[in-house]
Amino acid sequence: MKRHLAFACALALAFPVHAQTQRSPTPATIDGPLAVTEVASGFDHPWGLAFLPDGRMLVTERSGQLLLVDKDGKSRRPVSGVPKVRTGGQGGLLGIALSPSFARDRLVYLSFSEAGEGGAGTAVARGALNDAALTSVEVIWRQTPKVGGNNHWGSRLVFARDGSLFVTTGDRYSERERAQDLSTTLGKVIRINPDGSIPKDNPFVGRAGAKPEIWSYGHRNLQGAALNPATGQLWTVEHGARGGDELNHPEPGKNYGWPVITYGVDYSGLKIGEGTAKAGMEQPVYYWDPVIAPSGATFYTGNAFPAWKGQLFVGSLTPGALVRLQLDGDKVVAEERYLPRVGRVRDVVQGPDGFLYLLTDESNGKLLRVTPK
Repeated sequence: MKRHLAFACALALAFPVHAQTQRSPTPATIDGPLAVTEVASGFDHPWGLAFLPDGRMLVTERSGQLLLVDKDGKSRRPVSGVPKVRTGGQGGLLGIALSPSFARDRLVYLSFSEAGEGGAGTAVARGALNDAALTSVEVIWRQTPKVGGNNHWGSRLVFARDGSLFVTTGDRYSERERAQDLSTTLGKVIRINPDGSIPKDNPFVGRAGAKPEIWSYGHRNLQGAALNPATGQLWTVEHGARGGDELNHPEPGKNYGWPVITYGVDYSGLKIGEGTAKAGMEQPVYYWDPVIAPSGATFYTGNAFPAWKGQLFVGSLTPGALVRLQLDGDKVVAEERYLPRVGRVRDVVQGPDGFLYLLTDESNGKLLRVTPK
C-alpha cells in the first residue's frame, strides 16, 4: 500500500493536476436596458479618458494629442506640454490617470510609446495641468529594454489605495519570451511610487538580476486595469492571441504564464508554449475563446445602475461591445454583452454623474454616454 501511495505521489509531482479555469460562454450581444448618446466625435483613435473634478474631460489620442473637452462635448482644446510620442502601429499616446490628490497638485499621468536606443518602449510621464498646458513635465518610468516593433504596449495606469501607481505593459509582440525574464520589464505589471521611485515592499526588491519595479510577470498585452473599490485589489484584462484573452487579479511576485501557458494559439494556428497549465504558473480567473480583444475596464460604483454596483465593465474591440462581468469573490458568475452596434470600445470610464462613458477606437472616434433606457 505504501509503495502504491509513493508512486501516486511521484506521479502527481511529475504531472501536477490543475483545476480548469472558467471559460466565457460567449453570450450573444444585446442592446440591453441601455441608451447611448454621442457626446463628441472626430477624435483620432482616442485611447484614454479621465474626468476632471469640474466635469471636463481629458482624452488621449494615439496620434499624440491630449485634448481638454468641455462637459457638453461641444468644444475641445489641445493640451500643450505633452512629451514626445513615438507613433505607429498600436503605439502613441495611450493611458491616462489623475493623481489621487489632483485637487491639490494638479498632476496628470500619461503612458505612451517612447523612442530611444534599440527601438521603443512604454514610458510614463507626469505634469501639472494649468489651464490647457502641462508644466513641469518629467518622465518617471521607462520600459527596458527598448526594442523594435509597433505592437503590445500595454499602458493602463491605476493608482492603488496606498498611493503607489500600477503600470501595465506588453511583451512588445516579437519579444514574448522576455515576459518570463525578470531582468526586463516586457510583459509585466509594474508598481512604482508617484515620483517613479520603487516601493520598498515590491516583491523583487533586492533580488539579483530582477527589476525591482516588477509586481507580476508572464503577461502578454494588458490593455485594461481597474482597482476593485471593495477590496483595493488590482484587476486586469489582457489580450491573448487567437483565443486566450484573460481576466486576472495580479498578485505580487506571481507568474501568469505567458508565453509558456495560454488558452490561445498563434495567429498561424500553431500551438504556443507547453499547454494551458504548468506548476508555478497562475491560472487566469476567466478567459475568452473566441476573444473579445479587451481594452479598458472599470468597477461600477454609481447610482444610475444600482443593480450593477460592484460589477466590472470591460470594453471589447472585437467584435465590439460593452461587457459586464458579475463577480463573486474570485469567480465570474455572469457575463453579459451590450451594444452590438457601438463599434470598437477602447476605454470605459464611470463619469461623475454615475453614467458610463465609452471611447471608440476609430479614425472618427466617438465619446459616448451610456444611460438607462
